Amino acid sequence: MAIRGPRRERDGSIVYNSHVPLKQPVAQAKRKHRFRFILTEIDKPFFILVMVLLVFGLLMMFSASYAWGLSEYNDGYYYLVSQLKSAGLGLLLMFATSYLDYHFFQNTKIAYIAFIATYLLTFYTALFGIDVAGAKRWIQIGPISFQPSELLKVTFIIIFAYIMSVNYPKFKDWKFCVIPFTVIMGAVALVLVLQRHMSAVMLVGIMGVSMMFISGMPKKTFWKFIGVCAVFGVLLLIYKMASGSGFSYISDRIQSWKNPESDPSGKTFQTYESLLSIGSGGWFGLGFGESRQKYYLPESQNDFVFAIICEELGFVGAMVVVLLFVLFIIEGFMIASRSKDRFGMLLAAGITIQIGSQALFNIMVACNAFPNTGISLPFFSYGGTALMIQLAEMGIMLNVSRQCIKKK
Repeated sequence: MAIRGPRRERDGSIVYNSHVPLKQPVAQAKRKHRFRFILTEIDKPFFILVMVLLVFGLLMMFSASYAWGLSEYNDGYYYLVSQLKSAGLGLLLMFATSYLDYHFFQNTKIAYIAFIATYLLTFYTALFGIDVAGAKRWIQIGPISFQPSELLKVTFIIIFAYIMSVNYPKFKDWKFCVIPFTVIMGAVALVLVLQRHMSAVMLVGIMGVSMMFISGMPKKTFWKFIGVCAVFGVLLLIYKMASGSGFSYISDRIQSWKNPESDPSGKTFQTYESLLSIGSGGWFGLGFGESRQKYYLPESQNDFVFAIICEELGFVGAMVVVLLFVLFIIEGFMIASRSKDRFGMLLAAGITIQIGSQALFNIMVACNAFPNTGISLPFFSYGGTALMIQLAEMGIMLNVSRQCIKKK
């Protein structure tokens, strides 16, 4: 039988002998993706799950923020109204990105320009942003306060997924599967350290290492990389301890975590009040809106909203929240596993890891199972920038799902 020459299919893949496709990463890496919309059926279970998280989150944020709204703005609905506006804009972004073909980001110019622009904006914020408790994480753009590091997380996932999908055929050479990722993670960690945003540093590290692990990188190369990072981290810690320099606020938080009752009117106040809130809830809670600790607990509408959930809805309500995030992680990894290509798989997995990790660490902090990191609970914590970007990410997940290969 004569061997036919290669031909290009409608989806851009190259086919030999009329049925044997060339490895996807090579074909897709060289293809320039256009701005186009995908109009196939939406992933209803995942969409419903996101909407449940959003509505439930808005309700609990409102309950947790009512007391502080009255105290600070003489308006108990202040935080709710602000968050509803952000949710509205976020839903528009979600629907837009759910139709926009995610391959639009699989483009050298788009991926690198987006990452560099958000990186420079975050770096500018670290130097000239609004100073809040010694940390500069916000900038003012007209009447809007904006946190660029939230957007940097997304472009970090995009650039990582892009480089991994392009370099995958050359992963046997460690220069193509270690150096690019080390440089990018190091640069992002540096700018976040300048902002004193250690929770984001931790999150970016988890996202980056996890994406490297699932990218197809050779196992030996991956574990050598982890070993080098661990040795470097230990040496840095020893140097900081020996020199007496370092981040004193980190050691203070670790001490507060180890003994939350050591200074309940000072350094351990937040953790102590959070534990009181959780302990007051019992099995079924005091009832929606009936929390007493929200009148005393700082950031009850933000970092410690889970403590208010426990107090008002009890152990049962807390487990519902945990279950919702577990379902989100399962659904997210299912979307990633069914993705039609490596880029979509890494995008979906990266976003799932980001949201899942944030939820895990926020809940652990509220329960004093982890030192206070200042990390928010996705969809539940107050924060317009974070909510809009999280909903836009959900749109990307929905678009990956629209193009998934359905397994029978």
